[in-house]
Amino acid sequence: MLKMSCGGGLLCYSVNKSNVERMRTVLFNSYEFIFLFLPITFFGFLGLGRLPQKHYATLWLVLASFAFYAYWDYRYVPLLFASILFNYLVGQRIERTHAKSWLAFGIALNVLLLGYFKYMDFFLTTMNDLIGTGFDLLHIVLPLGISFFTFTQTAYLIDAYRGEARNHSFVTYCEFVTIFPHLIAGPILNHKDMIPQFLAEHTFRIDYHNVALGLTIFIMGLFKKVVIADRLSPWVADVFSHTDTITLLEAWIGALAYTFQLYFDFSGYSEMAIGLGLMFNLKLPVNFNSPYQARSIIDFWRRWHMTLGLWVREYLYIPLGGNRHGEWAKMRNLFVSMLIIGLWHGAGWTFVFWGAMHGVALMVNHQWRRLNIALPNALNWGMTFLCVTVLWVFFRAENFHDAWNVIYAMAGGNGFALPAGGGIERLLGGFGIPFRQWSLSTGSLPEMLCALSFLFIILVKIKNPIEYAKNFRANKRWLIVAVLFAFFALCGMNSNAEFLYFQF
Repeated sequence: MLKMSCGGGLLCYSVNKSNVERMRTVLFNSYEFIFLFLPITFFGFLGLGRLPQKHYATLWLVLASFAFYAYWDYRYVPLLFASILFNYLVGQRIERTHAKSWLAFGIALNVLLLGYFKYMDFFLTTMNDLIGTGFDLLHIVLPLGISFFTFTQTAYLIDAYRGEARNHSFVTYCEFVTIFPHLIAGPILNHKDMIPQFLAEHTFRIDYHNVALGLTIFIMGLFKKVVIADRLSPWVADVFSHTDTITLLEAWIGALAYTFQLYFDFSGYSEMAIGLGLMFNLKLPVNFNSPYQARSIIDFWRRWHMTLGLWVREYLYIPLGGNRHGEWAKMRNLFVSMLIIGLWHGAGWTFVFWGAMHGVALMVNHQWRRLNIALPNALNWGMTFLCVTVLWVFFRAENFHDAWNVIYAMAGGNGFALPAGGGIERLLGGFGIPFRQWSLSTGSLPEMLCALSFLFIILVKIKNPIEYAKNFRANKRWLIVAVLFAFFALCGMNSNAEFLYFQF
């Protein structure tokens, strides 16, 4: 999972973002999940929900969620269970005593758990480079979803200390942490929002409107993942594996393809999670609100990975002081918060740099607002989208060497050239346009440009499916649309490709 590249050195440390170690997981985009796990879990839950003792249905859902997790690697189930039991007991103690010492103890253990599995090799490599130590790397396999269930439970402990979370049964708390739609890659849940839903009588009865709406949202998310994101993946990999040879057009194709791939992959997962939750009468929080339509970096972070942004605001930014102690303190807190967001995404210096640059962009954005100078909306959007796209390069690149190569090529440092051969060269060859053998082999230039242009228009002009779902009516039109999207999605499920956020 971890590797050194570009000859070693502190700035070359990175996480293997290509996710080389294949995960054996019942993915949302797998036939096993759709046609086996989901119907068994759904009908089992509703069947047990008809009993007077509702805890049997809750227990069924908890056991199904643990089985969902165990399919990846059963050896990590005790770790997940131990984390849940520890936080439940500490939460009970905090609720009874309101002792800050118990809160500090609980948070410290959660941070240590996350730090060991996710950052230990990163720390050892950094120490080896900085002071010349010779620590052997542990090559720890990152437990699936550890960042999400750690943040979820840390927030619960803080809410318990604030008196905003009440402990219920251990089984209900297990359901809160492990409910399978969110367990692997979010969204990050809030205890006080979800527990009442888990206990509501309506949750245990079938709601045909929720089932129809949930299936529709799930299908839309599946389509985004399988038909769009997975089709962009080879283009992205092709560019970022040839960073030494790409020219301007190739670099921009790679950067834009990853910009779109990441959005459709993660928003697809989040919408599938929301859809699955609705089928079980649970309203999971929305994670995306058309982020590429944002007209500022501030606006972008209100729209992108919204549950993470809310978590950082409520449990990091505000406790640090927020904007209560003057402008300098506000800027500092913003920057620290974005550093943590960057580090949360991965144990690598490219992630830290990505977070730091977004922190700087937020600071600049806030100071610009103080000047009260209005710019055209188109210019605001263009600068925001450009900033986000460029910084995604560092998010995707294996190391700084590759990232700077792509940025250099995007700036025209390696010149401009069209792919040699084919109809383009025959058409434009007489106009003095340079041609050469392209590094990219996964698609033709017209195909790439048309696809990216189409996706660009969709992302900047069309609302996300959750917005359209507000007007959902279970009629023939919706049925036809859902069936068509499902058909293309199911036909495209041939690779069982993992979701990008699984690595975080």
